[in-house]
Amino acid sequence: MARGGIALSLIAAALAGPAIGQAAPASQDTPSAATQASGPDFLTRTFGAVRPLTSGIRLSGAPVQGALLRGTAPRGVVGLDLDGVKVPLAEDGQFLLGFNRDAPPLGVLTVSFDDGEVVSEPLSIEPRSWRREFIAVAARDGVPSEAFMARRKPELELIAAARLRSSDSAGWRQPFIWPATGRVSGIFGSQRIYAGEPGSFHSGVDVAGPVGAPVMAPADGVVILAAQTPFSLEGNLLMIDHGMGLNSAFLHLSSIDVKDGERVRQGQQIGRIGATGRATGPHLHWSMKWNEARIDPQMLVPPMGQ
Repeated sequence: MARGGIALSLIAAALAGPAIGQAAPASQDTPSAATQASGPDFLTRTFGAVRPLTSGIRLSGAPVQGALLRGTAPRGVVGLDLDGVKVPLAEDGQFLLGFNRDAPPLGVLTVSFDDGEVVSEPLSIEPRSWRREFIAVAARDGVPSEAFMARRKPELELIAAARLRSSDSAGWRQPFIWPATGRVSGIFGSQRIYAGEPGSFHSGVDVAGPVGAPVMAPADGVVILAAQTPFSLEGNLLMIDHGMGLNSAFLHLSSIDVKDGERVRQGQQIGRIGATGRATGPHLHWSMKWNEARIDPQMLVPPMGQ
């Protein structure tokens, strides 16, 4: 079959199917945590049929807001980008695609071949309903003080620098595991609306647990940031790169048990649950990013306890 784009309607139909981890219908603003947590593991469980695109690219299921998909490129593909962002491509043609929590309904995967041909693949991105809590009063935080911003600026610079570090870790290929066990006390994408003004959405998943409970590496990786002192918001912050643009962050730890640059193995203890930084109680906040897209960690792991 000749390469080349096909009508968007055909691609949308080819990618149609049940949403991954889809919450309740859009008319419901408060889907349950169990519904939000129902996404299957992206490597070991089927997201739906593996569907080839016209370029020969194969994706394991349909794109969904907050999802991380695995793909395979055919021989001859030398470059990929998603909406202008370079997609790392392994030598065996494997790659990841991540879709931000607020990804627009249409994305474009650009496929470059070694013979100079370039194919654009439109991707229909399934929306999700996010849990919202409506608060009648305005947010209390107000404008940050100069003292806070003076402390916060170097912290943000350290986080940004860490995310620019890449490694040759193959952890992205593994089925992910929960880094801690306990009650899921916060879900990805949830948001408070203060007097009609939306606050920041919750960027990860929270697991409640006692101070000192172990935190394990969810997959192999390389430590790209191990905070020497607690950050103002994140507390004791640990970040691990899993390769191919995918990284994890672990917040509010009571201790960090690994060092910057250290290679860690899946299941290895990397820290302990705490309540450092801005936390109302002891818990682990686990967030993940693929390039600049914030993704839902619960869509990478089986239900808690399985």
